[in-house]
Amino acid sequence: MAGCIFCKIINGEIESDIVFENDKIIAFRDLNPQAPIHILIIPRKHISRIEDLKKQDSSLMGDLVFAAKQIAVKMNVKGGYRLVFNNGSNAGQEVEHIHLHLLAGRKFTWPAG
Repeated sequence: MAGCIFCKIINGEIESDIVFENDKIIAFRDLNPQAPIHILIIPRKHISRIEDLKKQDSSLMGDLVFAAKQIAVKMNVKGGYRLVFNNGSNAGQEVEHIHLHLLAGRKFTWPAG
């Protein structure tokens, strides 16, 4: 989608520190990390929000979670990690392109905030 910063990363228009990619997904380090390890995992297909998902996107969402597991293994994450989807501005979604945050490298508290 024109103007989407994540689509520009996917298309190679904006450089990023890519840690994982395949034909459906790309993952890169967050520019404003909230933990020592903070990776954004996004589908190559532009989907703005969770409510925009279609039934045919359900396996893609599973692929995002499985990619998070692969990234955690690749990065040798020990002691656990947090996976977060923010949906909408009130939930903290800043980029209108579905993305999964993988956060690790420190102890997290609950509630998340």
